[in-house]
Amino acid sequence: MNNVKPKFSWIILLAFITFATCNKAGNNYLSHGTITGQDYRMCACCGGWLITIDDKQYQFDKMPDGSPIDLNKEKFPLAVKLDWQLNTTGCPNTITIHRIAKE
Repeated sequence: MNNVKPKFSWIILLAFITFATCNKAGNNYLSHGTITGQDYRMCACCGGWLITIDDKQYQFDKMPDGSPIDLNKEKFPLAVKLDWQLNTTGCPNTITIHRIAKE
């Protein structure tokens, strides 16, 4: 019976370390990027905003509903973390942002 107490202490210690080092659910994002500003080019597939993710530039039209970022009030470049998806129809290199936060 005396061996149970040390084993139990190790289990409690291990559980504490595991919970202390884990990220909270919902804080993990797919990518990190930099919003570089508005796209002022005049063409059929231009306009919206420009963002660089993994050294590749994409365009997006709008922020997701409930976003804490107001692009009309920000200074650029703006470092962000985001969940996004490449649009497979329409203009090339356009994305839809599902979730975003400032770095």
